[in-house]
Amino acid sequence: MTQIRLDQYSQAEYSRGKPGWYCLIWWFVQGTLFRFSLHNMYGWRRFLLNLFGAKLAPGVRVRASAKFTYPWKVTIGEHSWIGDDVEFYSLDEIIIGSQCVISQNTYLCTGSHKLSDPTFGLITKPIVIKDGAWVASDVFVYPGITIHELGVAGARSTVVKDIPRNEVHIGFPAAFFKHRFPEEEPKPAVHIVK
Repeated sequence: MTQIRLDQYSQAEYSRGKPGWYCLIWWFVQGTLFRFSLHNMYGWRRFLLNLFGAKLAPGVRVRASAKFTYPWKVTIGEHSWIGDDVEFYSLDEIIIGSQCVISQNTYLCTGSHKLSDPTFGLITKPIVIKDGAWVASDVFVYPGITIHELGVAGARSTVVKDIPRNEVHIGFPAAFFKHRFPEEEPKPAVHIVK
């Protein structure tokens, strides 16, 4: 019978992208200057995140209770909103497009472990959320997921596969529910007979 050997767990092949002391400074800043900033101090929080290597475009609104493991692995496009208690578990890249909403209590998880590995080896994969997408309240997004343009992950869903453009997916695991906006009907071809 296979035995789990957590005492042999190693992250030797993983890079946080910055030295340990830099990570500690970020976690201190996040737990103080960032966390206790006033509600409408979006510019201040953008400044702090960008100072630590994040790439936040103008107009991004991040609530003070959002958490970023490694901000230097996060990119957020113009006028996107990040709600209360959103968790960016950014062991790998998290790329969020413009005009996106990531609602409260969402968990964006880029790291997991090898299920059949007795030493619990680390796996990381990026998450991409494209322009105009909405990840609603209390959603869990698995590593390696892409939510395409205008896609929606419904409240309390668990997203284990990509969400196509303009589709709403809900449930555990999230599955197609409906289109977000009516699809434009293709125009019939016009044939001119001479």
